[in-house]
Formats: sequence, structure tokens, C-alpha cells
Amino acid sequence: MDIIRNILAVFVGLGIGSAVNMAIVIYGPGLIPPPAGVDVSNAESIRDSIHLFEAKHFVTPFVAHAAGTLVGAAVAFVIAAKRQVIIAYIIGAVFLAGGITASFMIPAPVWFIVVDLVFAYIPMAWIGAKLGNKISKAKT
Repeated sequence: MDIIRNILAVFVGLGIGSAVNMAIVIYGPGLIPPPAGVDVSNAESIRDSIHLFEAKHFVTPFVAHAAGTLVGAAVAFVIAAKRQVIIAYIIGAVFLAGGITASFMIPAPVWFIVVDLVFAYIPMAWIGAKLGNKISKAKT
């Protein structure tokens, strides 16, 4: 039963983390509008216009990646039956794999790719595990 609960924790954590990520990606351009004429939902448009992007335009994707990982890891930690920290790190690793893949598909400056890959995934999984632990203790 613990294995099933842990598998469920991973899937739910990935689902909720992805939903948080996508919500920020979708609504973020309303807070920090992209350069004129750029469709941020289209990788080709981004690729053709990347030279117009300023540092401020990379805040939303970073926050989306970090928040999605953090929430997903915390949720997975709370749901998991055993080895909760490992489950939280699995969420971080899966999101990191997605971030690495995206760094090849969507153009971005090297500085952003490095910051994103180093700080948005595994550190957020660690913080998510800490948060999940506090939530779990508060429930009991």
C-alpha cells in the first residue's frame, strides 16, 4: 500500500506542480508584458525575437519553474507514505529534466539557463520537502 501511495504522490505532485507552472506562464505576461509583437506561447516567435528580451522578461519563467517545483515537491511530500524527502527530490529531478529539455528547445541567454537549472529545481525540491514536513507535522 505504501508503494501505491508513493506512486500516487509522485503523479499528484507532478500534476499540481505542472498546473502551478502553467498558470504562472499563462498569466505572467500580464504582469511583465513581453516585447511588442512577441507571442510567448509560440517557441518560434520567441526564437525570432529573443534579442528583444530584457532580464525582466525572464522573471516569470523562473518563478513558474521554481514555484511549480516547490509546490509539487511539497504536495508529494505530504501525500507520500514513506521516504518523503526522496519523493520530493524525484519531483525536482523530473522538473529539472523538463528544464534541461526546454533549454534546448526554447532559446534563452546562457545566464538565464544557468540560473534556472541551478536554482529553480533541486533547491526548490529541498525547500518543498521542508515545507511539506512542516505541513505534515501541523496536521498531526
